[in-house]
Amino acid sequence: MSPEMTGHKKDDVVTAAFLVIGDEILSGRTKDKNIGFLADYLTALGIDLKEVRVVPDEKPEIVIAINALRGKYDYVFTSGGIGPTHDDITAESIAEAFGVPLNLDPRAVAILESHYSPGQFTPARQRMARIPEGADLIENKVSKAPGFRLENVHVMAGVPSIMQAMMDAIAPTLKIGAKMLSETVAADMPESRIAERLAAIQDAHPHTLIGSYPRATDGRFTTQIVVRSRDEALLRAAVREVAEAVAEISG
Repeated sequence: MSPEMTGHKKDDVVTAAFLVIGDEILSGRTKDKNIGFLADYLTALGIDLKEVRVVPDEKPEIVIAINALRGKYDYVFTSGGIGPTHDDITAESIAEAFGVPLNLDPRAVAILESHYSPGQFTPARQRMARIPEGADLIENKVSKAPGFRLENVHVMAGVPSIMQAMMDAIAPTLKIGAKMLSETVAADMPESRIAERLAAIQDAHPHTLIGSYPRATDGRFTTQIVVRSRDEALLRAAVREVAEAVAEISG
């Protein structure tokens, strides 16, 4: 079950989307490790990750996705496509989506020039200093090449260690909402046996989200019931009713 949460003030909820960019993800050559990380990271902050998209290294697809997401959510995070090679086109795609020029940024140039040995800041590496006009830089403590933020869009590297370091740099700048709390009730029964009761409990507790997740081990079916709410008292009340229902049906 995945009913929509209702009854919360808009200001209590901060939303985000994640755009994963790269042919290598879609081809299966690279296994994405960033989606799960970002989901956990944002949840811990109190930001709801509401949508994830994966697009190829194609400018029209990136532009369309960015313009669709940035108007729909409080924040958009991207990973991939800001390296030194010809197919790293994320920066120019973001610039096109916002309708701004893409130029060598003096701040990014200074960071990279100080990082590389004399003569090693090659034209290919200079591509990593191209930043859309008006963007702020995102610090990269791992390999120095910065990401950037333009309005509510945060553009990060695809390499997990670098992307994670960039999120640490971004986190203090983000507004956060009320954190989502959760508790799990284990039910030693198939999901079908408790589905009707869970639906009734959900109806009685509209400010919670109740999800049931069936499991099968050696032919035995059980269910994990996860109750979520931003209000601890409401969470406890719903969990209590779920636990009572599980005990009653099990007995």
